[in-house]
Amino acid sequence: MKPIGYWLNRTDRALTRSMDATLEEFGLTRIAWQVLNTLRETPGSADADVLEALSANADAHALTTAVDTVLADGWAMRPAPGRLALSDGGGERLAAVAQRVDAFRAMAMTGITPDEFRAAVLVLERMTHNVETAMSAASRS
Repeated sequence: MKPIGYWLNRTDRALTRSMDATLEEFGLTRIAWQVLNTLRETPGSADADVLEALSANADAHALTTAVDTVLADGWAMRPAPGRLALSDGGGERLAAVAQRVDAFRAMAMTGITPDEFRAAVLVLERMTHNVETAMSAASRS
């Protein structure tokens, strides 16, 4: 059996490649989609808040590029300096993209029960907590 790190990396790459292909016709990537969802959930977010919220998903350069893309393509706007929100058209277009993403998620979940999915997420969350707690303790020593 391959180690968990192998499967974490391979799964993330597979999800990203497939999601990018799914979103390509809309001019989006997985990271841009995550930026748009953050703006949908928290309209008027500061750029720094968006970058912080998604910092586990990509580095600052990739996130800044995604923000620039959604602004340039009219998905998002700046309601005030340093703030981001979905544009009216972006919100409407995002609803259409959501249908495609829902189909992608259903495909990715084929053969996986909701309980299995929850268990996998909980195990990964606990593992992350264990490692981060140990690293934090080690850095204080």
